[in-house]
Amino acid sequence: MTVKPDYEKIHDWKFYASDILVEYEQSVDEGLDIESYKDLFEAVSKLPKDEIKKDLGDVIYKIISNAKQKGNYPFNEPSELEAIRALRKPHPLCGEVDKAKLKDKIYGAWLGRVCGCFLGKPIEGVRSEELIPFLKETGNYPMSRYILRSDIKDGMCDKYNFDFANENKIYADEAACMPFDDDTNYTVLAQIIREKYGKDFAPLDVITAWSDYQPEYAYCTAERVAFRNFVNGFTPPRSALYQNPYREWIGAQIRGDYWGYINPGNPELAAEMAWRDASISHVKNGIYGEMFVAAMIASAAVTSDTEEIILCGLAQIPCTSRLYRDITDILEKFKSGVSRQDAFDYIHTRFDEHTGHGWCHTISNAMIVAASLLYGKGDFGKSICMAVQTAFDTDCNGATVGSILGMANGAKAIPESWSKPLNDSLETTIFNVGTVRISDMAEKTMAHIG
Repeated sequence: MTVKPDYEKIHDWKFYASDILVEYEQSVDEGLDIESYKDLFEAVSKLPKDEIKKDLGDVIYKIISNAKQKGNYPFNEPSELEAIRALRKPHPLCGEVDKAKLKDKIYGAWLGRVCGCFLGKPIEGVRSEELIPFLKETGNYPMSRYILRSDIKDGMCDKYNFDFANENKIYADEAACMPFDDDTNYTVLAQIIREKYGKDFAPLDVITAWSDYQPEYAYCTAERVAFRNFVNGFTPPRSALYQNPYREWIGAQIRGDYWGYINPGNPELAAEMAWRDASISHVKNGIYGEMFVAAMIASAAVTSDTEEIILCGLAQIPCTSRLYRDITDILEKFKSGVSRQDAFDYIHTRFDEHTGHGWCHTISNAMIVAASLLYGKGDFGKSICMAVQTAFDTDCNGATVGSILGMANGAKAIPESWSKPLNDSLETTIFNVGTVRISDMAEKTMAHIG
C-alpha cells in the first residue's frame, strides 16, 4: 500500500502549487521570461489539492528555476551582500549619537514599535473600502487614536464583511498589555539571537534560533516556507529559494528593527545584520526591505529629519532596484508638493490591496512607511495613523513607522495616550519568554550596542 499525505490538510503556505499564481506574478516582477506558460499556471491553480497538483507544481518550479531573464529588464537586483553593496548610491549620515539621549531613544524605538503594531493589529486584513467607512462611523477619521471596543455598537458591523467585533480581537480599552504578534515576536527573538550568538551571528544561527524558540505555526508565508525548507535540509540561502513564491513579501521587512537598535549611527552595519537575517527567507527586494528599515532606524538615532532618514536607508540598498525606484518616487512626489491624499492614492494605484501579492509585498508597504514618515512630518500619532489608515499590512506598517519615530524622538515624545494601554508589557509566544516588560527589553538592548 502506498502511503500518501492528506493533501487537503496541508497548509497552503507549505504546498507550493496552492499559490502558483503568486509565483507567476512574482516571476514576472523579476523579469523572468515565462509568459508563454501563463495558461499552465492558471490551469494548475484550478486543480484540487492532490498529488497531481503537487507534481505539476514541481514541474513549474523547474520551469522557473531555468527561466531566463528578459534582455530589456531594467533592474539589477542581486541577493548577495557584496553585490548589493556594489550597487549602492552613497548618502552621508551627518551627526553623532548623543549618548545622553540614547537610552530614551532606544526605549522610544521599542515603545513606538509596540504602539504602532497595536494600532494596526485589530484591523489587520481589512481593506480600504471597509476601513474608511468604519473609521468615519466611529468618529475616528482621519484616524487619530486607537480603535476601541466601545466604538463598536450593537448591529454596527452587520454591514461589513470584516469582523471588527470578533471577540478574539483585543482593543486598547480592554488590554492588560500588548497582545502577542509576529511583528513584536521577531524583535524579541532578534535580541535572543544577538545574546546567544554575538554580533557576528550568521544566517544559519538565525534560522536555527527560529526552530529552537518558536513553533512552526508562528511563521507565515515566506517564513513558513523557509522553516519547512530548513527542517527538510535546505540551509541558508537555499532555505529562501526552494519553492518560495513569497520571497519578496513583507516578512523580512518586519524583522529589521533590532539590527537598527543595536547599531545607532551605523546604518551600514545595521543593514548588514539585516541581510544576515533576511537572506534565510527572502531574495532581492524582500532582503532590501529589511536592510532599508534597519538602516533607517540606525540613522534615526542621529537625525529626526525624515527625508534624511529615508535617504540614509536607501543608501544601503541597490539604486538599481524596484524598491529604490519606488521609494524615490514617493520622496519626489512629497518634495514637489503632491498632496498627502494623492500620494497615498498613488500607492493604491501601483499595488492592488485586494490581491495577496499586492497587499503583502515588501514594496507596497515600504512605500506606505516612507509616505507616512514624510507626510506625518515627525508627529508620532499622525504618522502611525497614516500608516494604518492606508490599509494594506496595517500592524506591520504601524510598527515600522512607530519604531523609526520612536528612535528619532525618544520615548518622552510619545504621548501617554499611546503608551498607557500597554502597561509597559509585551506578550510573546517565544518559548520560555512569555510576557516581558518593554523597558527591560530596552535596557537589554543597550548592552548589545557596540
